[in-house]
Amino acid sequence: MATGTRTAPGDPPVIDPVTVEVIRGAMETVAYEMATHVSLTATTPILNQSNERNATILDGRGALGALSVGIPQFMLSSTLPVRFALEFFAEEGLQDGDVLVANDPYHGGGHLPDYNVFAPVVVEGELVLIASIQCHHADTGGGMPGGYNAEAIDIWAEGVRFPAVKLYDRGVERRDVTYMMKVNNRTPTFIGDLRAQVGAAQLGVRRLKEIIERHGRENVKAAVDHSIAYAARRFREEVTSWPDGVYEADCYVDHDPIGNEDVHVHVKITVAKDRLTVDFTGSDERDGLKAYSTYGNTRGYVVAQLASMMDPSIPKNEGFFDSIDLIVPEGCVLNPRPGETVAAGTHHPGVEVGEAIAKAMSAVLPERSCPQIYKLGGPSVFVGQNPETGEMFIDHGVDVLAAYCNAVAGQDGWGSMPASFGNLIRATAEINESIFPVRHERCDYEIDSGGPGRWRGCPGSRVVKRTLVPAGLSTWMVGMKYPMAGVEGGRDGAPNELTVRFDTDPETIANIANAVPHDAGEAFQYRYGGGAGYGDPFERDPKAVLDDVFDELVSIDAARRDYGVAFTGRLEDWSLAIDADETARLRARSGV
Repeated sequence: MATGTRTAPGDPPVIDPVTVEVIRGAMETVAYEMATHVSLTATTPILNQSNERNATILDGRGALGALSVGIPQFMLSSTLPVRFALEFFAEEGLQDGDVLVANDPYHGGGHLPDYNVFAPVVVEGELVLIASIQCHHADTGGGMPGGYNAEAIDIWAEGVRFPAVKLYDRGVERRDVTYMMKVNNRTPTFIGDLRAQVGAAQLGVRRLKEIIERHGRENVKAAVDHSIAYAARRFREEVTSWPDGVYEADCYVDHDPIGNEDVHVHVKITVAKDRLTVDFTGSDERDGLKAYSTYGNTRGYVVAQLASMMDPSIPKNEGFFDSIDLIVPEGCVLNPRPGETVAAGTHHPGVEVGEAIAKAMSAVLPERSCPQIYKLGGPSVFVGQNPETGEMFIDHGVDVLAAYCNAVAGQDGWGSMPASFGNLIRATAEINESIFPVRHERCDYEIDSGGPGRWRGCPGSRVVKRTLVPAGLSTWMVGMKYPMAGVEGGRDGAPNELTVRFDTDPETIANIANAVPHDAGEAFQYRYGGGAGYGDPFERDPKAVLDDVFDELVSIDAARRDYGVAFTGRLEDWSLAIDADETARLRARSGV
């Protein structure tokens, strides 16, 4: 057992940093095991394939102590529902064997599809830690299958709200609550997924009790406190290295789901010695909007973006979060008054929070100003009846694609999706085709879709999916007017474009596809936008442009137009080569 020393009777133990790291590493391993448990036991593809989940360990006060590598937004929005539960059940307390569920956006959550299941770790009558696992589910009840009701008039039309409900009370399942949740959800696999979360939380409790038994209750508590204080100190030290000043930026969403244009996000970031203030005063306050980011969701995107721009060795715990002075006026689009619709806003203007911060901080940290965002308004959800089971199927559109990954200083946009998705794994065509009556016919990079720059943005992709049975397609389109924005002279990525029934009765979606009918054999085509470029494209190494042309990421015409690179020879017989003289002449025109 690790030992600590006390400075005086009643004082907390002083614990050595090595033991702190051992305990923190053990708790992070527990969080990873909890998240993996869900992936191995859940039955819906969005969980057992795509890993859209995140596990966290909190202390008895609800402060975040450790987490697994998961969806950044989840790890940051999972703490507030737990704190509400601690307040709500303060009189009777949380007891050994309890398991709770929460999904309410107005009690700390992001949006209704994100269910947070958590369980207390009680040792000798003391609440020491809390094991929490948050997952995105395929349905929430409400007015539309899939949890994204674009025409919802309020939060109640989006689905069923659970602020903090006990699924297990002192180890005994509340069968009435479980059944109530079952009948308020369309997805046949919902309860199986919920039980997977319950099992993960219970597993977390067992493992954390083992850690407490090994190291001692007081030492575990001291290790969490030490780690939180360490993160706060490291955060302040890094902020101190930045120049003092006020940095502002504006971002926009094309429109909300009902067509209100140019949803505005404004941020003012103040760096004053070791303090960092992020103020969203001035963001959209129009009445009648249908896309709001809850405070918990906004807070999550703030921290996720800042974390990507700071030393990655700083622990991501309460010490990091509490070091940010966050101002989000109630009633603005980033902190709605109770009752507003929020399903769509979790994505937009949620991600524009990160974009605005990256733009504002480009004056301070240009080499780190890569927005950890995506321009995906909402998933492309196919809903129909599966002829093999006779039951409704909801294909949530969490498929493999490439899009939105910006370049940074020294690195082209790479991979297929931005880091804001964490360890999210896009579902493979082969597995989804065995589950749903659909066929994935195309998924490849789109030429000339990555934003030109000294470092090129990741190309977007063209996806074609065909339904084998009558089905309705629903999604919300953004990123057409405001695609991924270039940095330091880099150019924007290509915009999104969705064409329903694209090879039979084509229609390009300007705002939302709301259960657009597709007959058996009809398909949609989605051109996902590319990431933006970084730096002047005329400063890109001509050899890198030549490689892009050979790889069919950049066309010959775009190489000349966007990069000032000319060629001799022919692409068809691989004789293409850089025309150094013509390239120099083209670039001289731009002053490069």
